[in-house]
Amino acid sequence: MRVLTYRKTAKKRLHARHAENSKRMKVHVSKGDTVRVMRGEDKGKEGKVIRVFLKTGRVLIEGVNLVKMHRKARTAEEQSGIREAPAPVHSSNVMLLDPKSGRPTRTKSRIDEDGTKERVSAKNGEPIPRVH
Repeated sequence: MRVLTYRKTAKKRLHARHAENSKRMKVHVSKGDTVRVMRGEDKGKEGKVIRVFLKTGRVLIEGVNLVKMHRKARTAEEQSGIREAPAPVHSSNVMLLDPKSGRPTRTKSRIDEDGTKERVSAKNGEPIPRVH
């Protein structure tokens, strides 16, 4: 039987491209956490995480990294103008705030007595609850 050289199926399939696109980055914060920006133009600002982008490893924080967006009127009655909206910040530039002291901390993970995994503050060992 002759080998097909002109079809994609005869060669190695392109699974690698899909695997590359579907990769997720590990992010140390989740939606609802209160974080402080440690680097960049908005250094020192605090805010709540609105959204986490796992593919790019960025987080959207309310009131931080505000950019101006020009919006065109879509209907005759609607007003066009400039609005401010937050832009994503890389997760490596933010630190989670300790709920007890309100200071930035790194986190560890610990398995409870009942078998559930929880985040623990590296500074004082207190658990940091996840906000859903």
